[in-house]
Amino acid sequence: MLAELLQGVDTGGFVLVQDTACCSGRHLLKSFLSASVNREEVVHVLGFDVSEEELTDGLKESAAQRLHFHDACTDPLGWTSHPPFTVDQFTVEDLTPLIKQTSHHKPATLVVDSLSWILRHHKPPAVCKTLQQLRKGGAVRAIIGLLHADMHPRGTVGSLRHLATCVITVTPGVRGDETVVKITKRSKSGKVAQDEEIFSIKEDLTVMVQGKTSHPGLKQTNTEEQERDPTTNLTFNLRLSDSEREAKEKLALPFAFSKEKKTALLHSGPGSGRILYEPDANDDYDQEDPDDDLDV
Repeated sequence: MLAELLQGVDTGGFVLVQDTACCSGRHLLKSFLSASVNREEVVHVLGFDVSEEELTDGLKESAAQRLHFHDACTDPLGWTSHPPFTVDQFTVEDLTPLIKQTSHHKPATLVVDSLSWILRHHKPPAVCKTLQQLRKGGAVRAIIGLLHADMHPRGTVGSLRHLATCVITVTPGVRGDETVVKITKRSKSGKVAQDEEIFSIKEDLTVMVQGKTSHPGLKQTNTEEQERDPTTNLTFNLRLSDSEREAKEKLALPFAFSKEKKTALLHSGPGSGRILYEPDANDDYDQEDPDDDLDV
């Protein structure tokens, strides 16, 4: 799935590359950057974490020259008189004309390195709103953002993951030159696909997928749970044999009435008792006024 994503992000898509301090995702971000430039897409980069020289290291000179890098690393807070790009400019009103100015009316791919820097100075709802408006505004074709997940609360990370159409979580591999990615991709129809792969990145930023990951420890745990029977050491039996189950099904429950029992209760047979009332002479009963004996 990683190779398919590198071939091109869907229009309106938002790819979130999520890493931690123990495993950086910037090299994978640069691979996405290189693949987009090689497809001759218009690419704008908001560089907050590293300089342009460090981010374009490994790219071909011709590819690096086609990038539109907005330097937000030199003066991100605008302390100088003429800052190149500041964190306060991460708004739809500022980014849309900036992108359209150099995109020649062609939707561009926006690369953000990184969203963590922006989240330090903007509230998460405002960042999510800006990303969503950029996706729907027409100036941006796709967004690829890097997020340092261990720097933010779980709710903030969850909000960005929910907004993204594809989440790529980078974790260390077994070997030093290998990295594991956990991919969760949501299609426009709402279908969710997940995959886990091992990859490595060459010096020219080409990604080599080594294969799928296996979880022998997880499978072994499931097997052990299946083999472990909690009813083995009980002093009583929780299961029924075939003969016991047959006898149970034939047993008549006290609250279940059979046809014979219903007939016996509804129809009186010989020897059943009846109550007969014969009025005597002392009974003052007027058929025309049954309530005559009442003192009213």
